[in-house]
Amino acid sequence: MVPGAPLPFPPEDSFPNECSRILPTEVIKGLEYFNTGKYFEAHEELETAWRREKGPIRELYRGILQVGVAYYHIQRGNYNGALKMFKHCRQWLDPFPAECCGIDLARLRQDFERVEVRLQQLGSSDCVTFSFQPIHYRISIDG
Repeated sequence: MVPGAPLPFPPEDSFPNECSRILPTEVIKGLEYFNTGKYFEAHEELETAWRREKGPIRELYRGILQVGVAYYHIQRGNYNGALKMFKHCRQWLDPFPAECCGIDLARLRQDFERVEVRLQQLGSSDCVTFSFQPIHYRISIDG
């Protein structure tokens, strides 16, 4: 395997095992930051979880953090950076089902795709006029 290359995803029938996992504290903090518009802080927490995780679920964390980075780029007026991150996040999120680890990925996908389309329609001159939707998730308590 090439260093830094993504781990191969597990067979689709193993997603119930991956997607039934309890979210690490860093991911929960990252989602909380994301939902308050603190995308830089969300990135830091999600990246910490991504680095610690060795299994395929780490790519879920990467995909979410890249959506947040796209939103951060929009806030800062970086039109091209935002479009680049939207393109990249799909490769990490697409293999996962509509809900995983209590995270409503179907809704997240709809939200960022709506923002992406609108951003492309507006062009680079109006890219900071968005309001972003929160990530919907529920937390499972172990034991």
